[in-house]
Amino acid sequence: MEEPTLRLHEGELNVMELLWSNKSLPAKDIANIIKEYIGWEKNTTYTVIRRLIDKGVVQRKDPGYICTPLITKREVQEIETEVLLDKLFNGSLSNFFNDYLSYRKLTTVELLELEKIINDQKYSGLKVIGSN
Repeated sequence: MEEPTLRLHEGELNVMELLWSNKSLPAKDIANIIKEYIGWEKNTTYTVIRRLIDKGVVQRKDPGYICTPLITKREVQEIETEVLLDKLFNGSLSNFFNDYLSYRKLTTVELLELEKIINDQKYSGLKVIGSN
């Protein structure tokens, strides 16, 4: 599989997390929050915001340099999951699970959760007999 063109680095993801949580924020608020929790200077945060705008994942609205995400967290998760599977497990989800479960034992709760997910997937496309 060809690697997706949209990739966000850790710093960009920090900004996106704030936007996903808040829907939109002025750049100055993003800079203040990032400075408090990560320690970046204002210029660094503004540079990252500009990169996100250039990548087409954040929209800037004036007045106030209001930043709004144009991509969902789910979309980024899907891209990164595909990249991980392709890069480390030859694109195979079963290879990932086999490798992961060979060194980590699941709890009973985790096993039940996985079983539910698998059953939901297995039966989601089936038509119930007798239904219209």
